[in-house]
Amino acid sequence: MASTSRELVWQTLRFENPSRAPRQLWHLPWAEIHYPRELKIIQEQHPPDILTAPGFHRAPVPSRGCSTSKGTYVDEFGCEFINIQEGVIGEVKRPQITDWHRDAPLVRFPVEHFTLDQTKINAWCAQNDAFILAGFCPRPFEQLQFLRGTADLYTDLMTRPAPMLSFMRELHVFYCQVLECWAQTDVDALFFMDDWGSQSSLLISPELWRLLFKPLYRDYIEIAHGAGKAAFMHSDGHTLALFPDLVELGLDAVNSQLFCMGLENLAPFSGKITFWGEIDRQHILAEASPEGVRNAVQRVYTHLWKKGGCIAQCEFGPGARPDNVETVFSAWNALTTG
Repeated sequence: MASTSRELVWQTLRFENPSRAPRQLWHLPWAEIHYPRELKIIQEQHPPDILTAPGFHRAPVPSRGCSTSKGTYVDEFGCEFINIQEGVIGEVKRPQITDWHRDAPLVRFPVEHFTLDQTKINAWCAQNDAFILAGFCPRPFEQLQFLRGTADLYTDLMTRPAPMLSFMRELHVFYCQVLECWAQTDVDALFFMDDWGSQSSLLISPELWRLLFKPLYRDYIEIAHGAGKAAFMHSDGHTLALFPDLVELGLDAVNSQLFCMGLENLAPFSGKITFWGEIDRQHILAEASPEGVRNAVQRVYTHLWKKGGCIAQCEFGPGARPDNVETVFSAWNALTTG
């Protein structure tokens, strides 16, 4: 009997030689706007093995507007994003916290997340044989940037004022409590994210990351594993310096920009963590020929596949060519189908 999508992903995470690489396509609304027909065909030809559970809540989470539409969007913490391009996410121009002593106590945490309707989520999970990610994503570093502003936050991380550290602890407790709620549902994995890399290095020193943020991620992973769930993380940019720590923490899968770090540099971690994509969206998906895409997938397979340990994933976003996106999945099928 053929494995279900859920079984394929678990086999991949455990390096148990799945019959093919599980797949997941991420797409921004930009793809729906510019390539609706092509997107639909790709989704039909290569259905996802990984889905994200809806956030069923008894009380609505207080965001306003659409995060990928032109205009203003307000997130659940009250951060106001200004977007000038349809189909992508905007930026915060007016941070809420300009003085930690005065403003941090005024930040409202979206406690509506505690009204998670576990019965509805479990019923939704029961209707799918896919591997299910929780529909909630802690992002402490990024949320701090949204609330404080990136430049000021970098200064604060170096000086570490007491009110900032106190707020970080409060934010962490909130995230852990919401993850505990999700850990009691029938999802397969908890998910968190923070973009930690520039094109060529970390945005802060590894030592500072280990001091302030590694303990947070350790707690998220322990909550997941304590409930029998996997732990998935996303982080854009050059994050090679973090991989020894992520392996040490027991992270199951990481979504990262493999090609800016060098596949040969990531190869020592193969068989120790699952590479949840991705095929380079900056250049390969936008500029390469389909043959170039096949070569890129082959390189990932050669360096990182160890009887599993890779998920066929890419993002269909601005600039990506539809034929290249489709080739990612057909190439993975050709390489791994038993």
